[in-house]
Amino acid sequence: MSKDKIRVGFIGLNPDSHWAATAHLPALQSLQDDFEIVAVANSTLESAQKTAKALNLPHAFASYKELVTSDQVDLVVVTVKVPYHFEMISAALNSGKHVYSEWPLGNGLEEAQKLAKLAKEKNVAVAIGTQMRYAPEVTYLKNLIEDGYVGQVLSTSLIGSGGNWSNQTAEEYYYLFDKANGASMLEIPVAHTLVGVAEVLGDIGEISSKLYSNFNEVKIAETNEMKPKTAEDQILLQGKLESGAAFSVHYRGGVSKATNFLWEINGTEGDLQITGDTGHGQMANFSIKGAKSEDDSLQELEVPKEALEGWPEFPGARNVGHIYQLLAEDIKTGSRKAPNFEDGVKWHQLIAEIDPSAK
Repeated sequence: MSKDKIRVGFIGLNPDSHWAATAHLPALQSLQDDFEIVAVANSTLESAQKTAKALNLPHAFASYKELVTSDQVDLVVVTVKVPYHFEMISAALNSGKHVYSEWPLGNGLEEAQKLAKLAKEKNVAVAIGTQMRYAPEVTYLKNLIEDGYVGQVLSTSLIGSGGNWSNQTAEEYYYLFDKANGASMLEIPVAHTLVGVAEVLGDIGEISSKLYSNFNEVKIAETNEMKPKTAEDQILLQGKLESGAAFSVHYRGGVSKATNFLWEINGTEGDLQITGDTGHGQMANFSIKGAKSEDDSLQELEVPKEALEGWPEFPGARNVGHIYQLLAEDIKTGSRKAPNFEDGVKWHQLIAEIDPSAK
């Protein structure tokens, strides 16, 4: 395969705000030997031109359809709201482009299945943004477990805050509070975190769930208008991992003045405790403590410094960067190492098991 840089076109990129700018841009800037951002398509041509000028990009397209059919773009990155994923990703795949899609892949299981089938038919490299699994802290935890730090894992429990999904929000985030949009607390922070848990401890074998709401309306901060809220703000999961270990997860809407991410792993020979500054494990700053059976108390455990060298400071960008690194190899060599759309379907299937309405 050619060693030329992979030419990237973004659908949905603002140069100074939102996820594409804070995570994807720094990630790609740390991989400049492999990638070059060349194009953008936003909701309007004016917006695309503004981004292109700010980032010195050669191409600003009036629509996503123009971007995905351009012979100047090799990889299409989709970072727009979930309800638009299916049509945009389908268009990119049908144009023979490689695709990186933000998670969730589709608005429900059926869309995800169709996209995975199409990607396989087109035989292109694709990636889904379930990046918590590549956090250096998660890799470190996985190694600790594999090396027997806690012995046999007996149980794991986790509590997290969604940030959103309580009783107040900004107007631009109101779409998250409508379950029909496929971007609820279950699909975003819960699913992201379950991917990370499974990376460390193995797949989930059995699961049962309860989904509740404390609030059926949400206040829009800018106007004080009350609008309907259909996305749950309390999600409780329990079950058994394939290893046989018990697990439980509780996510609550809003933020907590106590802790917003607390994950414990208990074993026959020790314990691990992971805390984070946000319930969104895909972009959290994690602290890890551990204790062996002979220890009197938990001790700080440090991730090897070399695991952080050369990567952006923001954990979200660092973790996304690892997916891009794998995707570059897939595009250049024909390997399939990045988390792909079939892997995304697996997590959509779990969501549908937790909440059948997510199908």
